[in-house]
Amino acid sequence: MLSSLLLAGVIGYLLGAIPFGYLVARAKGANIFEVGSKNPGATNVRRMLGKGPGNLVLFLDATKGALAAGWPLARWLYASQSHSEDSLYVLIDPTPFMVTGLVGAILGHSFSCFTRFKGGKGVATGVGGFLVIFPLGALVAVVVWGLTVALTKYLSLASMLAGVALTVAAWLLHATPLVLGVCAAVMIFVIVRHRTNIARLLAGTENKIGQKPAEKAASTP
Repeated sequence: MLSSLLLAGVIGYLLGAIPFGYLVARAKGANIFEVGSKNPGATNVRRMLGKGPGNLVLFLDATKGALAAGWPLARWLYASQSHSEDSLYVLIDPTPFMVTGLVGAILGHSFSCFTRFKGGKGVATGVGGFLVIFPLGALVAVVVWGLTVALTKYLSLASMLAGVALTVAAWLLHATPLVLGVCAAVMIFVIVRHRTNIARLLAGTENKIGQKPAEKAASTP
């Protein structure tokens, strides 16, 4: 079991570490680490390069999380329907492997080994994974995110409130302790990764949708 957990974590990390924001921006002739907030996440790509590239990065980053959390489930489903040497895997709850894969993907996205351990804040990757692990909670988080964006135009605030909503949903819907715990851990991680955004929100200088930051603006790498 420990070897399978390690494998899930390593595969999750490598999937998450694929720097789609950097790659998409490079294809457009820009180094995303040198423009805007210098963050390779979908928000900065969208702000600096437009909706098309930004939405593409959002989709790809979410897909990383979904794959990292989903392949252990696919393996479990395959084992349950076959008589292969992997059939004993069906006797084990796949949730710990799915959670480990997602955590690995979020860490890989945020601290990518391919970009000198710089990365995004893990929101899209987390949503993609939770759509597999805890779909109802993920949908609640997406709704809260959308409402917050519509009302305030602050993507950073929307991301943090989505993390809070995910955790509250896990508690109210009586998710397993493991799922509740990882929701809370991801919520804290996302808030910490947005610490400079919090400072700008309090100072009234945070950028809204459609507003480009000054090139000298500082942000979380």
